[in-house]
Amino acid sequence: MRGLRPTTLGVIGLGAIGGSLARQARRAGIATILGWSPEPAERAAAARDGVVDDAPGSAAAVAERAELLVLAGPPAANLELLTRLAPHLPVGGLATDVGSVKRAIVTQAATLGLGTRFAGSHPMAGTHEHGFAASRTDLFRGVVVYVTPAPGGTAAAREVAHFWESVLEAQAVIMDAALHDAQVTFTSQVPQIVSSLLGHFLATRTPPGATLGPGARDTTRLAASNPSLWTEILLMNRDLLLPALRSLEEPLGELERALETGDAQAVHAWLARAADWRREIER
Repeated sequence: MRGLRPTTLGVIGLGAIGGSLARQARRAGIATILGWSPEPAERAAAARDGVVDDAPGSAAAVAERAELLVLAGPPAANLELLTRLAPHLPVGGLATDVGSVKRAIVTQAATLGLGTRFAGSHPMAGTHEHGFAASRTDLFRGVVVYVTPAPGGTAAAREVAHFWESVLEAQAVIMDAALHDAQVTFTSQVPQIVSSLLGHFLATRTPPGATLGPGARDTTRLAASNPSLWTEILLMNRDLLLPALRSLEEPLGELERALETGDAQAVHAWLARAADWRREIER
């Protein structure tokens, strides 16, 4: 491998993320792409579409031939797969995953003796659609991908970052796993919970036949996300997430008090802080 443009790429999980990764790697000219999914229909579809060159019946058969192995399942499944497939990785082979919580899998890689050959990845891209049918050839183009080294894996992280940039046209950012998990607590997981909370509220309070305005539709978009996947994510990062959720009580209480007293200036200031922040990030 030169700058980690692998001759043979292995992708474990051929859903929207893994399937898109394989499609884009194929388009970029990766010579051999191997894929596995627990769903036989997805393996067959990927082979039929020419996205993978081979879709064997076991994940181990992919791992043992891959110069770079990408675990593209849900977070808990990736932890189990890493443990199961570690003995099958070829000498010099590298591995990464695409989960959105990084501390657990980076620690697991170190425990398995893969610290120098593993770096986690978290592409800031996704879709509400599921399965191989939702995969596409441009999902990662231009998106930020966080790459989190395992202990002793700085060189591996650089190689994985180069793969994302040179093959998948993403923008790689190397970051400590703990810092990554703290950051996405606020930028991804709390927004998901707030959107789902509003969905709960509207589901029980919206009169029958009422039309949702664009504000309600925009703010509840994330509520349509996969509940099984997000259950794993929230539980895996709960030690950081719980204090963040409790911190929401203060600004909500501030607004409640302003409304109770009819304090127009305080209400305006409360709204203006958020408005100013939102306009600033658009610049």
